[in-house]
Amino acid sequence: MIKQMKKILLLHSVIMLLFSSCIEQPEVRKNDKRGNFDALWDIVDTKYCYLTYKQIDWPEVYVDYLNRLGMIDDGDDMALFDLFGDMLAELKDGHVNLYSTFDISRYWSWYTDYPSNFNSSIVYGEKYLGRDYRIAGGMHYKKIAGGKVGYVYYGSFGSTFGDSNVSHIFREFSNCVGLIIDVRNNGGGYLSQAELLASYFFDEKTHTGYISHKTGNGHDDFSKPEKTYTAPHEKVRWRNNVVVLTNRKSYSATNDFVCRMKKSPYAVIMGDKTGGGGGMPLSSELPNGWMVRFSACPMFDAEMHHTEFGIEPDVYVYMDEGDLKNDAIIDKAVSALLY
Repeated sequence: MIKQMKKILLLHSVIMLLFSSCIEQPEVRKNDKRGNFDALWDIVDTKYCYLTYKQIDWPEVYVDYLNRLGMIDDGDDMALFDLFGDMLAELKDGHVNLYSTFDISRYWSWYTDYPSNFNSSIVYGEKYLGRDYRIAGGMHYKKIAGGKVGYVYYGSFGSTFGDSNVSHIFREFSNCVGLIIDVRNNGGGYLSQAELLASYFFDEKTHTGYISHKTGNGHDDFSKPEKTYTAPHEKVRWRNNVVVLTNRKSYSATNDFVCRMKKSPYAVIMGDKTGGGGGMPLSSELPNGWMVRFSACPMFDAEMHHTEFGIEPDVYVYMDEGDLKNDAIIDKAVSALLY
C-alpha cells in the first residue's frame, strides 16, 4: 500500500512538473536599475488594460526611457523613481501610481487641465450649506432654496455610510420637491459604496454596465465583457427627482456611481464631464520593493463605451470662476427641480 502511494505521488509530481513547464513563467529581474526598469515595463506591458484603447506604443516608450536610464547613476534612487514616474505618466491614467518609502508618483493632468467647476467656500457659504448643515456617514446635508430642495454634498466614497444614515436623510427631505446629490471633487473610494448609494434610486434590477478581465499577457487578451447590474435597495428608496452634480474631479468609484445613475429613472446628471478612472486597479511589486498600481480591468457603460476618459453629463453647466457667491451648477439644479 505504501509503495503504491509513493508511485502515485511520484506520478503526480512528474505531471505537475510537465504542466508547469508549459506555462510561461515571468522572468526574474535583478534588483538593479536595469532589472527594476524591465520589471516595471513588463508589468505594464502584460497587465495594464488600456494600451490598445489609448493607442500607446509601449515598445517605443521602452526604447525612449531606456536611453534616459543610461544617464542615471547607479544608486540614485530619487532620479530612478522620477524616471519611472515619467514613464508611467505616458499612460495618462490617474489610477497609475508608483509607491516608495520616500514618494508617490501621480498623474494629475486628467483634472488640472480642465476648469474646476467647484468652490468649497461657496458650497459651505450661507446660500447653501452654511454652518448649520448636518452630517451623516460622511454626507453633509441641508434643505436649501427656502426648504424646497434637499441638498447633499458627498466628498469621498472612502467615507462609509449605511442604510440608517441615508434613510434619515430621505426622511428629512420627504417634503422637498427633489434632491441634489453633489459628488464634485469626490475622487472615489469604495466601489461597494458607489453601488450602494445608486441602489436607493432604482425600482428594479437594471443593467448599468460591463466589466472585462485580463486573460493573458497580450495587450488585447481579455475575457468576454460581463454585464454589471444595479439592484434596487430592499428597504430604502428615493422615488422622486434627483440631480447628480459632477465635475472633472469626480473620479474612480464616483465615475462608477455616475455610470449607474445614468440609468436611474429619477436622475439627471448635471455639471461637467467626470474625470474617468474606469479601470479597476491592481498592484505589483518591483525587485527593489517599490509598488506599482495600475488599471487592470476595463469597465464600460451599458452601451459598451469605455468610461476611462469620463462620462458626459445630461446637462452641461459651467461655473463662473469669478463669481465668489453663487454656484451656477447648484442653482441650475435647483431651477430644474423647482420648474
